[in-house]
Amino acid sequence: MRKGIVVTAHVGIEKLAARAEDLGFSSFWVYDTPMLHGDPFAALSLCAKATSRIKLGVGVTSPALRSAPAAANHFASLNALAPGRVICGIGTGNTARRTLGMLPTTMAELESFTASLQALCSGQPAEYREGNRTREIELLHVGPYVNTADPIEYAVAAFGLKAAAIAGRRGAGVISFGLLDPGAWTALDKERESAARAAGQPVEVDSYVMTSMHVLAPGEDRHGDAARDAMGHIALSLLTFAADNPSFAESMSEEEQGAMRRLLAQRGTTATATDRHKVLYRNYLGRISPEERELVVPSLIDNLGLVGTREELEIRITQLEQSGIDELVIQPVVDPDAEMTAFAGLTI
Repeated sequence: MRKGIVVTAHVGIEKLAARAEDLGFSSFWVYDTPMLHGDPFAALSLCAKATSRIKLGVGVTSPALRSAPAAANHFASLNALAPGRVICGIGTGNTARRTLGMLPTTMAELESFTASLQALCSGQPAEYREGNRTREIELLHVGPYVNTADPIEYAVAAFGLKAAAIAGRRGAGVISFGLLDPGAWTALDKERESAARAAGQPVEVDSYVMTSMHVLAPGEDRHGDAARDAMGHIALSLLTFAADNPSFAESMSEEEQGAMRRLLAQRGTTATATDRHKVLYRNYLGRISPEERELVVPSLIDNLGLVGTREELEIRITQLEQSGIDELVIQPVVDPDAEMTAFAGLTI
C-alpha cells in the first residue's frame, strides 16, 4: 500500500512537503477548511515549488466553498505549478459548512460540481447556472496561466454508498476520513466499481483513507496518553460531528455519547445552540490539549486510529489494502518529522 501525509495549511508547510518527498511518500495533502486553517491553494503552491515528484492533494473542496469556475481556476493554476501532480478531493463540505452553522450540500450538487471541474480543468466547456440563468463557460486563459493539458486526479469524499456511486460515475477515486472498517471499504469499492462499469468509466482508480497512526513501544498502554495525543484530533472530530448531528450521536455507544456531552460542556455550548459552531470546532484537527485526553475513550482509539505494535499495524493495514484502499494517509500532530519517519519505515 502507498503512503501519504495530510496536514493543516500553515506557514512553513513547504518544509514538511519536502521532507515527505525525501521520505518517499506518494502524496501530500492539505485540508480545505476556510474558517479553521490557512488557504490550501496558497499552501500547496509553496509545496509545488519545494518539491518535484510527490503528488499534492486538496482534501477536500466542495461546491459549498467555491463556485465551479473559481475552483477550476485554482486547480488548473496549481496544475501549472505542479504539472500532473495534483489531486482534487471533492465532498459535500461537511466540516466546512458546519463551521458556518450550515448543513452540507446535496449529493446532486456534489456530482454536478465534480463534472464541471473535470470538464473545465481539462479545457472543456461546462454548464454554469445562477438562479434561472444558465450559460456555457470555459477557461479562457492563454499563455502561462493555467494547465489544462496535464491530467488532474479526482477523488470523491465518501462515507456511504451514494457518494461512492458518484465517484464511479465520474471515473474518480474515493477518499474517506477515519473509516478503518474493511467491511465498509469493501462495500464502498464494490459500489464504486459497479457504477463505473455502468457509466463506462475507468474501474482502476485510486482510493485513499485519512487517519492517524501510533506505533506502540514494548509494554506501552494501547489507550495511554501517547496514543491519545497521536490520534486525539481524529477522535475529537467524530465527537464534534456527533455533537452537531444528533441523529449520528444516537448510533454511538453510551461511553462515546458521554464523551460527547463532556465535550459540549467543556466548550460551553449545547447541541441545540444556534451559535455552537463558533466554539465546537475550536482547534479542529489540531493536537488536543492534556485536558481533552479523557474524551478520547478506548473505543475511539480502537476504531478511528491505527494504534498497535508494528506487527499488529502491518496485519491491519494489509486487511485495509485487501478491502480496496490504495493509499493510507496519516496526519502527524505531535512531532511531524518523527511521526513521518516512523510511518515511512513501516513495512506495508
